[in-house]
Amino acid sequence: MNLIIFTTILLLGFTTYYFGRKKALLIQNTNTRLTALPKFYGYYLAIWCSIPAFIIFALWSIFEPTIVKLLVLTDYSNQGYQSDELNLIYEKTKSLARGFYSGEVTVFLEDSAAKYQNLKSIATNSKVVVVLSIIIASTLFAYKKISNNTRTREPVEKFLNAILFTSSLAAILTTLGIVFSLIFETIRFFSVIPFFDFIFGTHWYPAKTFVRDASAEVDPEMYKDAFGSVPLFAGTFFIAFIAMCVAIPIGLLSGIYLSEYASKNVRKYAKPLIEILAGIPTVVYGFFAALTVGPFLREIGINLGLEVSSESALAAGGVMGIMIIPFISSLSDDVITSVPQGLRDGSYAMGATKSETIKKVIFPAALPGIVGSILLGVSRAIGETMIVVMASGLAANLTFNPLESTSTITAQIVVILIGDQQFGDPKTQAAFALGMTLFLVTLCLNVFALKIVKTYREKYD
Repeated sequence: MNLIIFTTILLLGFTTYYFGRKKALLIQNTNTRLTALPKFYGYYLAIWCSIPAFIIFALWSIFEPTIVKLLVLTDYSNQGYQSDELNLIYEKTKSLARGFYSGEVTVFLEDSAAKYQNLKSIATNSKVVVVLSIIIASTLFAYKKISNNTRTREPVEKFLNAILFTSSLAAILTTLGIVFSLIFETIRFFSVIPFFDFIFGTHWYPAKTFVRDASAEVDPEMYKDAFGSVPLFAGTFFIAFIAMCVAIPIGLLSGIYLSEYASKNVRKYAKPLIEILAGIPTVVYGFFAALTVGPFLREIGINLGLEVSSESALAAGGVMGIMIIPFISSLSDDVITSVPQGLRDGSYAMGATKSETIKKVIFPAALPGIVGSILLGVSRAIGETMIVVMASGLAANLTFNPLESTSTITAQIVVILIGDQQFGDPKTQAAFALGMTLFLVTLCLNVFALKIVKTYREKYD
C-alpha cells in the first residue's frame, strides 16, 4: 500500500505540472502578462500537490510502526514482561497476523494478532484519507494562486535552493557522523591499548584477547603484542604497490593510445570496453582472483620449483590492478585530450615527431593531472576489501614476498566485525581504530590528488 500511495503522489505531481503549464498558457491567451515562464506555473502547482503530501506520508510511515507496537503491547504492560520478552511477543504477533507463525498459538496471541490487524487496517485507511485530503487541499490552494497570476518563479527557486541546501547539509552531516563515530570508538580503544603499541607493534593477533567467560576479570597483559598494526599497514601498501605496478603502465599507455594514436572508430569502441572493467562488482574480481588467478600462479610456481601460496599477495594485487586500469586510463585520456592543441601544433612546427611531441610536450603538460589520477587510483587500491578477503588470505603476515599470503586493514576490519561482537571490547574497537587510520591515509591521498588536479586546471583551463 505504501508503494501505491508513493506512486500516486508522484503521478499526481507530474500530472499537475502539465496542468499548471496549460493554465499559464490559458492565462496568456487572455492577453494577461505572465509573472514567470509557463514551466514555473507547472512547477509551483506540482510542488504544492506532491511535497506536503509526501512529507505527511513519510512522517506517518516512520511513526506508524512504533505507535501500532505501543498500542498492541498495552495489553501486556501489567504482566511483568521485560523489554526483550515484549519485543519477542510483538514479533510473534506480527508473524501470526501475516500467516507466517508456526509456533504455539495462545488465546492472548490470537487477540493480539487480531488487534494488530485492526490497527494496521485503521492506520492504512487513515493514511490514504489524510494524504488524499492534503493533496486536494494543497492543489486547490496552488491552483487558486496561479489563477490569480501570482508570482511563481521566486517560490519555486526558493524551494529548489532549500532542496539543494538540504542535500548538501545531509552529505556534510553524514560525513561528520562517520568521522565522530570513528573518533569516539578510537579514543575508547586507545584508552586500553597504548597508541605506540598499535602504531609500531609487529604482531597482529586479536584472537589472543578472546575471553570465554564474559564475567571473568580481564588481564591487561593479554592485550600486549596483540594489536600491532605494522603487518596490516605493510600488507595494505604492499598489495596496493603490486596493483599500481599493473594499473599504472597499462592504464597510462592505454590512455595515451586512445587520446593520441587511436582513430575515432577505435576510440569509439575501445574506451567503453575498457571502462566496463569499472562497472564489474569487486566481489566478481575476488572470485576471479581466488578461483582462477591464484591457482594459476600456484601451478606456475610449482612448475618452476617455487613455493606459492594459494592465497597470495600477487594474485590479489594483480587482479586489483586490473580493476583500477579504467580509472587511470579514463582520467589520463581526459587529461591528455584537454592539453591545448596549440602546444601540439607548435611542437610539430618545430619539426618534432609525434612520439617526441608526446614525450617532450604533451606528457609534461598533462603530468599534474596524470599524477592526480594515479593518486586517486592508489586511494582506491588501499580501500579495496573484497578482493583481498577472497584472494590474499586473512593471516596478518609481515612479509614482502608476493608469493606469500598477507592481509590488509580492510580485510581485518571485516574479520573483526563478523558475527556478534561486544562493542565495549578492545578487539571490536580495534576495527574503528583501523578504520580511522585508513580514513586519514585515504583523506590525505585524496586531498593531495585534488590539489594537484586543481593546480593543473588553473594552468590549462
